[in-house]
Amino acid sequence: MTVMKYKDILPTIHDSAWIADNAMVAGDVEIGEQSSVWFGVQMRGDVHEIRIGARTNIQDNAVVHVTRNLSGTYIGDDVTIGHGAILHACTVHNRCLIGMGAIILDEAVIEEGAMVAAGALVPPHKVVKSGELWGGSPAKLMREMTEAERNFLQVSADNYVRLAAEYKTP
Repeated sequence: MTVMKYKDILPTIHDSAWIADNAMVAGDVEIGEQSSVWFGVQMRGDVHEIRIGARTNIQDNAVVHVTRNLSGTYIGDDVTIGHGAILHACTVHNRCLIGMGAIILDEAVIEEGAMVAAGALVPPHKVVKSGELWGGSPAKLMREMTEAERNFLQVSADNYVRLAAEYKTP
């Protein structure tokens, strides 16, 4: 992993977190316990802060960035961020799933227990409410999530905690 300081600010990574060797984490970034940052992820907290909670997974080739003088990026606990997703100066609350290739833009909010479909584009300032599934470009409410989908949010987070532990164990 490449951990780089920006203006003398070094990322803070919990000892139990796992970061892939080729991930880049720079600047004002905090990563919580048992979280994982997978292969090829770029996370740059240079002009604002990035905060990632516990047991959250940021999957391969995702990008997490911020906007100067506007907003950092805030990701809660037990969140799954799919491969190739882009999160930019937004807030994703606890137990959410952001699908592969989804883009969440400045000051958008994904409330607790919500899901954004693969390939969706959530425009600036949009709010995806708890229990909703949004998709499309621009993203719109598709429907309420099923009970099985709501339950899967925690299953996904738990699966990545286990997988990261396997990588972390020598």
